[in-house]
Formats: sequence, C-alpha cells, structure tokens
Amino acid sequence: MPQSTHPSADITIYHNPACGTSRNTLALIRNAGIEPRIVEYLKAPPTRPELVDLIRRAGLGVRDALREKGTLYHELGLDNQSLTDDQLLDAMLANPILINRPFVVTPQGVRLCRPAETVLQILPS
Repeated sequence: MPQSTHPSADITIYHNPACGTSRNTLALIRNAGIEPRIVEYLKAPPTRPELVDLIRRAGLGVRDALREKGTLYHELGLDNQSLTDDQLLDAMLANPILINRPFVVTPQGVRLCRPAETVLQILPS
C-alpha cells in the first residue's frame, strides 16, 4: 500500500541545514512520506510570540530551548542563572543560533527533536 503524502502545511520543521540532528530529523519526517514546511530559522527567525509558543507547546522552559554548543552562549554570559526568561528570549531573538534545534510542529504536538527520533512521537501514524 503506497504511503500518502501529507500536506506540508500540517508539519513544520525549524531547520538548520548545517546541523546533523536537524538533517536527521528532516530525513525521518520525509521517510514517513511527509514533505514538511521547512523554516530555516537562521534566515527567517521566529517572532517573539512564535518562539514563546514553540517553547511552551514543547513543554520546555526558555533555558531548555537555549543552545550552548557552537554559539555565543558563554560570550553573552547566558549561563548566569539570574537572567530572566525575557532576557534569554531577547538574546535568542538577537542571535537565532542560540535557539536549539530542530523544533517540529505537527497536529500531534511540538517537540524539540533532540535526539532526532523524538519526532516519531508526533508524526501521524
């Protein structure tokens, strides 16, 4: 029985093509017969309300959505635990490389797909 291709509007990946985990997540989505809407968030970052919504819907705290490796995390002093969520969001919006990836949005939910296999939890069966 052939797999149906689901409309891309149903699934969105906030993708960084330079990131292995992001590429693997995209491959898993495509392997399921789905061509997602791809947002290269370094070129087209989410708005503040979109980022807040992604983090909230994924069940994360703002600090959990911050990426340390290969970013300005330490240079900007973001390891300072006294920083507020608003200050962390400001840094993420000013430097989108600080947004951990990939976030995937489907009708079944939102996940920060690290490891990539996490995406399988929210793909249609």
